[in-house]
Amino acid sequence: MQLLRSLCRVPAPAGNEGTLARFVLDYARREQARWQHRPQIIADDRFQDCVLLVFGRPRTAVFAHLDSIGFTVRYGRQLVRIGGPQAEAGCRLVGNDSQGEVDCTLTIDDQTGEPGYAFHRDIDRGTELTFYCDFRETATTVQSCYLDNRLGVWNALRLCETLEHGVVAFSCWEEHGGGSVAYLAKFIHETYGVRQALISDITWVSEGVRAGQGCAISLRDSLIPRRAYVDRVRAIAAASGIAHQLEVEGGGGSDAAELQRAAAPWDWCFVGAPEAHVHTPDELVDKRDIASMLALYQALMREL
Repeated sequence: MQLLRSLCRVPAPAGNEGTLARFVLDYARREQARWQHRPQIIADDRFQDCVLLVFGRPRTAVFAHLDSIGFTVRYGRQLVRIGGPQAEAGCRLVGNDSQGEVDCTLTIDDQTGEPGYAFHRDIDRGTELTFYCDFRETATTVQSCYLDNRLGVWNALRLCETLEHGVVAFSCWEEHGGGSVAYLAKFIHETYGVRQALISDITWVSEGVRAGQGCAISLRDSLIPRRAYVDRVRAIAAASGIAHQLEVEGGGGSDAAELQRAAAPWDWCFVGAPEAHVHTPDELVDKRDIASMLALYQALMREL
C-alpha cells in the first residue's frame, strides 16, 4: 500500500492536477523497466496535465482521473467548494500560498452553511486547499482522504505491470465539470482506433453494494451504457471467478459522461471498488475490494 499512501498525499484539486500528473509520469518512467511490457508515454502540452500510457496494439482504454475535491479561497475568509467535499467544521485543510505553507481549520457559517477557514492570517485568494492526509491501514481496510480517485489511479498504475495491449489514460477535472476526456478520447480513437473503455474510479457503499464483496460493475448511473458492451464485461467477470457486485444507481457519471457524449461511438463501463464516507477526510475501502478491482481489470483488459 506504499504507492497508494504516496498517491493520497499528493494534493491535486481542480486546476492543480499537474502535481499528481508529475507523480504519475515520474512513476511510469521509473517503473516501466520492471513492467512486462513497456508503453509509449505521451505527456505534453497537447494534453495539458493528462498522461497517456499506450501499450502494444490497444483495443480498450482505461480512464482514471487525477483531480480531487477541495476548496478555493475566496474573500473575507470564505471558501468555494471544488466538487462536492463533505466535511464538518473543525476539519484540517492544507495548502500553500505566496506566504508559505497553510494548515488551517474549516469553518461552517451557522446562517448560510457556507464554508470558510480559521487561520492566523489571511490566505491568498485563489489558493487551493485540500484535506490533510491521515492515511490509516489495518489488516483489512485502508482509510484516507482522496481514495476517490487515488485508488482508481493506483489500480491503473498497477495494471500497467502486466498490461500487454491497451491505453491507460490519466484525465483531469472529473470532480469539477470535466473537459479533458473529450480531447483524450478523440486522440485515442483517431490514432489507435480504440472505441471501448473501462472507468477506473471509486463508487460508494450502498444498500445494494457491500464492502468486502468485490468491486462493483455499474449497470448504470446518471447515464446508461450500451447493454451489449456491459453484457460482455459481465460475462468476462463471471467466467473469471473474481468476486464482484452489480450496481444500479441514478446519479454520478465520472469520466464516462464525456465518452457518452463523444462524437465517436465509444462503449464504456464503470468498474470500481466501493467506499464508505465518500468525499470526506475519512474515506474507507475494504482491501478485498481493492484486490478484486485490480484482478478484474487484468482479466477484462486481456479479454475485451
